[in-house]
Amino acid sequence: MSSSRFYVLIPCAGSGHRAGGVQPKQYRRLAGQSMVAHTLDAFRALAGRFAGVAVVVSPDDREVQTALPRFPATGEYLLRVGGLTRAASVRNGLAALRQKGAGPHDWVLVHDAARCLVTSSQIEALIAACEHDAVGGLLAQRLADTLKVSSTDSRATQTLPRADKWLAQTPQMFRIGMLLDALERVGDVVTDEASAIETIGLAPLLVPGSAQNFKVTFPEDFALAEAVLLGRKKAMA
Repeated sequence: MSSSRFYVLIPCAGSGHRAGGVQPKQYRRLAGQSMVAHTLDAFRALAGRFAGVAVVVSPDDREVQTALPRFPATGEYLLRVGGLTRAASVRNGLAALRQKGAGPHDWVLVHDAARCLVTSSQIEALIAACEHDAVGGLLAQRLADTLKVSSTDSRATQTLPRADKWLAQTPQMFRIGMLLDALERVGDVVTDEASAIETIGLAPLLVPGSAQNFKVTFPEDFALAEAVLLGRKKAMA
């Protein structure tokens, strides 16, 4: 399957209610542009790598064109097929890519719109590790902190061993046909693509990522993400 192509799918239909504010978090501005624009830039820097880059939004989304004023360009797709869950948005997006000519054996890299600190080198590392793998895999980071189990009243009741624990990140890279089949089987209960692949009995490859590739989720995350982005700009100046 050496002729398999690579696609990118960025689910961008969530409301981001944990982040606070009235605007979906992926459209909030950091370091001069929307969060999703920073996310897209990392993949655009590798444009020759991809047969297509797709952003999945809700059918009634009216903010994406302001957040991404130069999108879609050649080889990019704005897919208004977002669902009520991440799994539904990804499933619908994959089906739309198939309609646009993507094959079942082509690869797709699914990436959170809110992981705006991913770098092109991290994306390349994932592709290099997975493109000859039978299953595919995901960026992830070994757990460094002590992991606790809590009671309903927020008291620590157990400490879990951390040696074999990883924090899942994105992109997550799998064959389009395999991932679509897994998502159709498992439904909307999974929170990432690797979980869907695991439910059909396969073991995705864990590719070391970076602590900076965190998902902007809570209000305090915005200041940290912006500081990293501004630091990178300064280093390149």
